[in-house]
Amino acid sequence: MGVYTTEHEITSTIAPARLFKAFLLDADNIIAKIVPHAVKNVEILEGNGGPGTIKKITLGEGSKFKYVKHRVDSIDHDNLTYCHSLIEGDVLLGKIEKISHETKVVASPDGGSIVKATLNYHTIGDAEINEEYVKEGKEKASGMFKIVEGYLHANPDAYN
Repeated sequence: MGVYTTEHEITSTIAPARLFKAFLLDADNIIAKIVPHAVKNVEILEGNGGPGTIKKITLGEGSKFKYVKHRVDSIDHDNLTYCHSLIEGDVLLGKIEKISHETKVVASPDGGSIVKATLNYHTIGDAEINEEYVKEGKEKASGMFKIVEGYLHANPDAYN
């Protein structure tokens, strides 16, 4: 098994705690609400939302993928860190065992936030990770992030 690591940062004008609640802790619900064509269904298979929880996310009609299973690995509310892994689904292309995400929200000097994400692609055998696949994933995540950020701006009382 090989591991391919990539990092990604996104800045926001939203305060860290509020962004953590919306974009990480409640991502499934908020994305299904504001981008209904992206997520068709979220089903909790095990757990209560905390570490060890496994969710099956059925993606919307427009996605080239059908579903993904997501496992919550850890949540640190004090340090605004959320770790999860994609452990099953066609998004893994049959050559990735799992994709582990560690996401941390930190305060930016201007009062907003910086979201720092590290992704580890754990490949099966000596499978190679296509750079376009990684780039496409980053672009989709950034797009969803901007949609959530826009929702938070338009709804200043949400997730306080």
